Amino acid sequence: MPSKSEAQILLEKADKKANSSTGWFSSASTKFEEAGDLYQQAANSFKIDKLFREAGDAHAREAECREKSQESNEAAQAWWNAAKAYKRGYPDLAIQALSQTITHLTKAGRFRQAADREKEIGQIYLQEQNDLRKACDSYERAAEWYAQEDAQATANACYKDAADLHAELEQYPQAIARYEQVADGSLSSPLTKYSVKEYWLRASLCALAMGDPVTTKRNLTKYSSLDTTFSSTREAKFVNVLIEALEAGDQEMFTGAVYEFDQVTKLDNWKTNILLKIKRGIQEEPSVL
Repeated sequence: MPSKSEAQILLEKADKKANSSTGWFSSASTKFEEAGDLYQQAANSFKIDKLFREAGDAHAREAECREKSQESNEAAQAWWNAAKAYKRGYPDLAIQALSQTITHLTKAGRFRQAADREKEIGQIYLQEQNDLRKACDSYERAAEWYAQEDAQATANACYKDAADLHAELEQYPQAIARYEQVADGSLSSPLTKYSVKEYWLRASLCALAMGDPVTTKRNLTKYSSLDTTFSSTREAKFVNVLIEALEAGDQEMFTGAVYEFDQVTKLDNWKTNILLKIKRGIQEEPSVL
């Protein structure tokens, strides 16, 4: 019979404490506080043994004890600790634990921290589960909370991530609206102004992916009126050539423009993917005899 581990002994103690009846002189809340402390110790001991599922479960039980003894802040922390343990291979459980954390944080009006946890959920959906739609929803929610807490730069970063995902899901109007919103928010600050042309480029590529050069042109005019330097940027010139190629149904011109742009500014995966979609649109144009 193998001897029990330190973590296992602590877990049994915690279970015993949580399920014990309260005596004359101790309150139920004291009982759950003590059980919570034991579950926390058990969780830490499981982490030392690299048993992350068990550590997460122990933190979750700790959190339930904290809730029973009305310690909302401690409960939020315990759920977050559970999530961190579950992140080591149990993404579904990590998302559930983070959602519990968020419930406590929003009730306490701690929206900045709630936004941090919501962003973590978005990252798990994206990186672990490849669920773009749910990731997008989480980034949008996090962005709204950051914005209401005046963390504008962080909100913009989340809105930009959401816009990228809207585009990948081919929800181009939503993507354009988000890119334009982030650009508007970045125009006023000298620190972020340089990145505006990138957002407008992405918005323009979304409009072209919809096969709509007319809207793309109209948007370019609007962007140039918001920032007079924009029309002379490489980004604006690039979009103009793409519009021309699309209207002429000229694939070679399109490929040449993409190649030239890539020589100076390396295309990331997102741009490469959307440019391929736009190019397919040119192929599908019926040829006029």
